Amino acid sequence: MSLNLPATEDVFSAAQRIAPFVHETPLMTSERLSDLAGAELYFKCEHLQKVGAFKARGAVNAVLQLPPEQKLVATHSSGNHGAALAWAAAASGRESIVVMPENAPAVKKAAVAGYGAKVVECGPTLANREAALADVVSETGAHVVPPYDDPRIIAGQGTVGVELVRQCRERGFVPDLVVAPIGGGGLLAGTGLALRGLLPECKLIGAEPAGAADAHLSLRSGVRRTDVVSNTIADGLRTTIGERNFAVVRDTVQDIVTVSEDGIRDAMHLIWSRMKQLVEPSAAVSLAGVFEHASRFRGKKVVLVLSGGNVDMPAPA
Repeated sequence: MSLNLPATEDVFSAAQRIAPFVHETPLMTSERLSDLAGAELYFKCEHLQKVGAFKARGAVNAVLQLPPEQKLVATHSSGNHGAALAWAAAASGRESIVVMPENAPAVKKAAVAGYGAKVVECGPTLANREAALADVVSETGAHVVPPYDDPRIIAGQGTVGVELVRQCRERGFVPDLVVAPIGGGGLLAGTGLALRGLLPECKLIGAEPAGAADAHLSLRSGVRRTDVVSNTIADGLRTTIGERNFAVVRDTVQDIVTVSEDGIRDAMHLIWSRMKQLVEPSAAVSLAGVFEHASRFRGKKVVLVLSGGNVDMPAPA
């Protein structure tokens, strides 16, 4: 059965399609973090994207390709994709339903509802999510926009790669490596397609929590692993790598490294304190990967994708 995989040309088309709707996010630096890493670090700040995450790119790319008569969309999400789809749907005059696990962060549930979606809660597993979404589709006839295993989503997320290559060139340098977090794999797969077309000499590394290492194990074995039970603070990376995503990652990504929970926390607090940027644990996995696998990055020019900034912050006392 054909998987209908996206190509680099689809990423380029997506970049043109979504440009009026999304931010061009900045490429930031931190001398202190570069010194600590022993590398020249650049941070692609997708936590400053619409809805606070790169997910806006894929969601709006998918919605903009729907026929005008399709007025209802649905998905399952731990938060960022749900918020992105709710925003994209509202921006195009559509309604949305988002199935969310009951243990999703409260700030992400509130964001999804705040963008106008109806939230349907379910159990914490991928099987729970998919069953609840199937019920929603059966009852409403909604068009499903998957969170990652979809060529439109992969192409949209890949526009991060298009943008960062252009920004690096404008600054007069070529990165040696790009590091991006991986959960379902939309961001890593899409970035891989972009780099293959624009900067094939640049190596792409995925970073993943050791407590959710299905993509790491899949890439090492050559067989997609769907049996890994996730346990990590990085809630956006608990999902299993998608089938299409794995097929693209296998062809475009050099390696996927794993990081510890303490490493994620330390990296997140460094970004908060040194860069004054509020990122979520999933975003900090990129920096944790550089610190915990330092020999691979030392002396290199490295772009790290900060994927999102939706953190459940307590109210001041």
